[in-house]
Amino acid sequence: MTEALMTAPAAKAPGKPGRPGRKKRHPSVIPGFGLTLGFTVLYLSLVVLIPLSATFIKASHLTWPQLMDIVTDKQVLYAFRLSFLTAAAAALVNGVFGLLVAWVLVRYKFPGRGFLDSMVDLPFALPTAVAGIALCAVYAETGWIGALLEPIGIRVAYTPLGVIVALIFIGLPFVVRTVQPVLEDLDKEVEEAATSLGASRLQIFVKLILPAVMPSLFTGVSLAFARALGEYGSVIFISGNMPLKTEIVPLIIVSKLEQYDYAGATAVACIMLVLSFSLLLAINLLQKWAGGASRAR
Repeated sequence: MTEALMTAPAAKAPGKPGRPGRKKRHPSVIPGFGLTLGFTVLYLSLVVLIPLSATFIKASHLTWPQLMDIVTDKQVLYAFRLSFLTAAAAALVNGVFGLLVAWVLVRYKFPGRGFLDSMVDLPFALPTAVAGIALCAVYAETGWIGALLEPIGIRVAYTPLGVIVALIFIGLPFVVRTVQPVLEDLDKEVEEAATSLGASRLQIFVKLILPAVMPSLFTGVSLAFARALGEYGSVIFISGNMPLKTEIVPLIIVSKLEQYDYAGATAVACIMLVLSFSLLLAINLLQKWAGGASRAR
C-alpha cells in the first residue's frame, strides 16, 4: 500500500500552469495597451505637443504689456474678428449644402454620380494656392461669375464675401464625408413604415432623418470651422489682403515673420491657438451633451 502511494503520480496543486480547467492565454495579434499607448504619446509629442510648446515658450519671452500691445492692436483685432466670423459663416453654409450634397449622392442614382462624388474630394487634393487663384479668376469683376454679379452690385473678390467663398470651398468635403456614411446606413424601411402611417416627407426628415445625422453633421461643421480658421493659401488671392478690410489672422502671422518679428508672430499664434481650442472644446462638449440628450429621448 505504501509502495503504491509512493509510486502514484503526484496530484497537481491548483493554480499552477498546465492544470485542467484553466484557459490557456493566446498571444494577441494586436500589440498590447502599453506599447500602443507609448507609440501614441511619442507620435503626438513629436507632431503636436512639442511644436505647440515651442510656440508658447517663444511667446513667453514677451512681457505682459508687450503681449497686450500686440494683441490689442487695431489691425490684429480686426483680423481676429474677420477670421472667426467668416469661418463660422462658411461652416454654417457648408452644414446646409454639405447635407444636401450628401443626400443627393446617397439617395439618387444618375449619370455622372461617380464623377460628382470624386469632385467632392477635390479641395483635399488641390493645392490651396491654386484654389485661390482659380476662385479669384472666376469671381473677379472680369471673371465668369464676377462679371454677372457686378451689374447687380455684388462684389466677391477682394471683399469679406470672397473670404467666405474660399472657406466654403475648402470646408465642404468635411461635412459631406462625415454625413454620407450615416445616410448610407439609415434603414429605409423605417421611412417606409412612417409613410404608411401617414407621415409627410417633412415629418420624416425632421423626426427620423435629421436626429440620426445630427451628430455627424455637427462633427463635419466643427471640422470645417477648424479648417477655415487656419486657412491661408486659398484666401490670400481672393481677399486682396487689405488691412482692416480683408486681412485674416494667418496673414498677420506671416507678415510678422517676414518682418523678423518672431515674438509678435508667436504671440498672435498663441492667442489664436487658445481661442480656437476653447471654441472646439466647447463645440465637442455641446456635441456630447446633444448626443446624450437624444439617446435619453
